[in-house]
Amino acid sequence: MVDWSSQAEILVDATAFMKLMHSLAGLYFWDFASSLDFEWAFITRKKKFTWPLIFYFAGRYCLFFALIGILIALDTTSEVNCQALYTFNQLAGDAAVGLASINLSIRTMAIWSQSRWIVGPLVIVILGHWALILQGVLLKAEWVPGSGCAITHTNNTILAATFIYSMCFDALIFTLSAWKLAFKRAGTRSQLMKMLFKDGLIYFLVAFGANLLATIFMLLNWNSIMSVIFNVPAAVASTIVASRAVRRLNKFTTNGPEMLTTSATHSGLAFRTGQHPTISRNIGVPMQKDLSGGVHVQMQTFTVAEEEDQHSDWTQDGESRKKVEDPEICDAEISADFKRPPY
Repeated sequence: MVDWSSQAEILVDATAFMKLMHSLAGLYFWDFASSLDFEWAFITRKKKFTWPLIFYFAGRYCLFFALIGILIALDTTSEVNCQALYTFNQLAGDAAVGLASINLSIRTMAIWSQSRWIVGPLVIVILGHWALILQGVLLKAEWVPGSGCAITHTNNTILAATFIYSMCFDALIFTLSAWKLAFKRAGTRSQLMKMLFKDGLIYFLVAFGANLLATIFMLLNWNSIMSVIFNVPAAVASTIVASRAVRRLNKFTTNGPEMLTTSATHSGLAFRTGQHPTISRNIGVPMQKDLSGGVHVQMQTFTVAEEEDQHSDWTQDGESRKKVEDPEICDAEISADFKRPPY
């Protein structure tokens, strides 16, 4: 049986830890560099910046600088302030995990049309998450001649609680999103809804699995290295998947007209301004009407006015008047990664 507390085993684990950190840093730096065109589009004002992207950029750069700090701590040969360095690394790394959850919780709030019964509890859960994150930075580290920086004390109970909280938080976010998106009639689902559900499921599975692995090793607490060896992989996995989900939504475009029949109270993502976008007049939308002689396909037209929130649609025979909600308009309102809230 392996003696995890022996010096020989700790040395082997430390070597594996160093190689893993360098590999993860390379992976994240590659993902970071390959998506810089997204930032550049906002710098050059090709895309309009919206407030939910604050959490996206904060999460990306927190993990970016945390990984740089970890590499400095592992590779430096001259004495540095280990306490300050490790405190920063811990705070930035845990913040990246928290911000990844916030990115997905914002989508959930928007999917539920900013309902106070959803936004209020989620905000409370977010505050509780960050209370644990801030307590997790209370560690001690010092410089050891000949070895470099070493952590002398950490609270594994708080760290484990943080990751367990993250798993429960992610499960809550996914459940709320799935309830709104998945359990609808098949005819009411647009391409955007399907993408949101798919991205949310992928994020949940990846983040939950990574956080679960990190929590198991922290609770086992074999030694000081093995107890934290999967913390950074959990942060990297959560941040990469959450960031990709944000970028996919921001770049979302539909592939053509869809039939999305919803009630007047339903909306997709509700972070938007009070005004509707101006749409070119007389856009044809195919409609089907059941008649005794078979199914007749008619083309209905509608007009979107800037002053009024009305769609005026008439059948060709003038028998009835009905409103049509075009999914292209619905998707156009939300594909820019949430518009500004109405408050």
